[in-house]
Amino acid sequence: MAAPRTTAALPAAGPPAPEAPARPMRIALIGNPNSGKTSLFNQLTGLNQKVGNFPGVTVDRKSGWAQLTPARRAEIVDLPGTYSLYPKSLDERVITDLLYDPSSTSYPDFVVVTVDASNLRRSLLLFSQLADLGLPAILALNMTDVAARHGVHIDLGALEAELGVPVVPMNARNGSGVAALKIVMAERLAAPPVRFWQPDAAVHPLVQRLRTHFQLHSDYLALHYAQQAEYLAFLSAEDRAYVQGLVQEYAFDGTAQQASETIGRYARINEILLETVTVTRTEQREPVSNRIDRVLTHRVGGYLIFLAVLFLLFQAIFAWAQYPMDLIDQSIGALSGWLQNTLPPGPLTRLLTEGVLAGLGGVLIFIPQIALLFAFLAVLEETGYMARVTFLMDKLMRPFGLSGKSVVPLISGLACAVPAIMGARTIESWKDRMITIFVTPLMSCSARIPVFTVLVALVVPAESVGFFNLRGVVLMGLYLLGLFSALGSAWLLKVLLKARERSYFIMEFPVYKWPRWKNVGLTIYQKVRAFVWQAGQVIVAISVLLWGLASYGPGQRQAVAEAQARREAAIHHWTPAELGRQVASARLETSYAGSFGQTLEPAIRPLGFDWKIGIALLTSFAAREVFVGTMSTIYSVGQDADMGTVQQKLRAEKGLDGKPFFTPARAFSLLVFYVFAMQCMSTLAVTYRETKSWRWPAAQLVYMTGLAYAASVLIWQIWGS
Repeated sequence: MAAPRTTAALPAAGPPAPEAPARPMRIALIGNPNSGKTSLFNQLTGLNQKVGNFPGVTVDRKSGWAQLTPARRAEIVDLPGTYSLYPKSLDERVITDLLYDPSSTSYPDFVVVTVDASNLRRSLLLFSQLADLGLPAILALNMTDVAARHGVHIDLGALEAELGVPVVPMNARNGSGVAALKIVMAERLAAPPVRFWQPDAAVHPLVQRLRTHFQLHSDYLALHYAQQAEYLAFLSAEDRAYVQGLVQEYAFDGTAQQASETIGRYARINEILLETVTVTRTEQREPVSNRIDRVLTHRVGGYLIFLAVLFLLFQAIFAWAQYPMDLIDQSIGALSGWLQNTLPPGPLTRLLTEGVLAGLGGVLIFIPQIALLFAFLAVLEETGYMARVTFLMDKLMRPFGLSGKSVVPLISGLACAVPAIMGARTIESWKDRMITIFVTPLMSCSARIPVFTVLVALVVPAESVGFFNLRGVVLMGLYLLGLFSALGSAWLLKVLLKARERSYFIMEFPVYKWPRWKNVGLTIYQKVRAFVWQAGQVIVAISVLLWGLASYGPGQRQAVAEAQARREAAIHHWTPAELGRQVASARLETSYAGSFGQTLEPAIRPLGFDWKIGIALLTSFAAREVFVGTMSTIYSVGQDADMGTVQQKLRAEKGLDGKPFFTPARAFSLLVFYVFAMQCMSTLAVTYRETKSWRWPAAQLVYMTGLAYAASVLIWQIWGS
């Protein structure tokens, strides 16, 4: 039931005020989905951001530093979006684990609650719960421009008096009001003096015992311990058993208590809105967003529009990125040639040019395509179209054992499977979540782009049919192949997994907005930086190691092979250039890497692969994009300085018959292998962390490797033989 209005002036039972903390101020951003929380985070922190994990869990958190005043900085922590403090998914439990443990080193000094000014009734539910926890808070009243267009007028002074906290109007998209918010954030705030709801008297004995045992600062926090103890990661097994014992002793009904609380809170919120909000006009015409939605979510046209958007994306990855890619590729090749001609010959020069630069080139060349991919995804998210895609795909997903919420991880898998699998935490159904985690790696992630683009460019001509770039068409086909294989695998798991729980898909559409280009730029910068520094370090390190293994061999085998090549050169009257290439090939074949690759070759020969490709398959298990760096390094060892680019090196490779080694059949066999194969240790690791079992990553590895092997064998045996 609603608390009487006289309770609004009751003193808060908040935690004691801290004494001059040694650490900087920590502020948590919290709010409903689509309330502008992420935009506000970007406005406050700019480029001073980092991504980490919350202690004990595997959900990514974003944190950054904001300069509130010339003399005060604060750490800003961006929490997952939620509608209430009763979590329905794993990612929402991050919030309760953080806010219910005042002794945690990550506990915030206060929270900034972002609310949608055009929908205060919904947004204030979460705020009222946070206020009753006794947390110092600021209400960031976002989207005031949208509220004004809808004829919603808010009396800020009256709202502050009713809520007992500072209320700052703002527009997080364009930064309006953010400076005023920073000034308020820099002040040391007290807990709000308002109480919005009190537990029933019947549960008071239970609440008091929990407060005493855990030394809690509010009745409402103790009530949440009673309702959610089994999900609070920071509680020990003994603590959970103690709470469970009290719940049974007092016959506490958490579901009934939550229902009573929700009704009471909305009754109190309605009273506040009657005092503080007036609506001068209502929208007479149908909202523009509804008219747009009728087109974008049409049962036929919606899918065609989405396919057109994807087609444009893949065309852009080839057509728009080609010039900067060629420039980077040629620059690396020219630099390598210049160093070979300038530095004295020897192992150090070869290490620099054939190892470090070859690996570095395999990283830098793909920055334009990575940037374009994430730019498109960021624009789709910023405009609100991605939410419509999620809704649109729900009907398509259901027959395959997936829900509409599975679409977000699957689409995110186009960027990277690791955060995409973490994103499956938003799915309440265990069965839907497990299926989504299992099939997400089949979506072709950005790490596959280097493999796809190099091989497609080798065998597909750079021609256009009308407006359609042939290479872009092939690239889109590879992505669709990954999507269809994910759906087929999901259907198979739907049949195999036995679970009777039903899942429901409910989503709120955000309003359509022009993309905030600053946010798009931040996304591109962060993703490209992560690719260069994380994947790049692995690629360069493996390239250097591989150079050593490819340059030296056991015993006298390399000397014998080199002598044999020189004898053949004398017989066949080879030119010095031909002799150099044959000697380099002989040394590579008898090196440590060559010996290992030849041991592996019988297993991969049915796929059309040789020992050099076998080495690349193994090294790329660390990260898929390592394949290109590995191939570049292998074909760099001992080669001429003028063969600088990756594509030139692969195109110059000849088979035993003297014809180009990378035929269309062999290239597509390799492409299909990389569409299906689980070539990523990080993905296996995150699957283990999310499922808490090695069975799921082991099943992923066996199933996807088997699928890749079978598909590649089929293509090579039919097309290549």
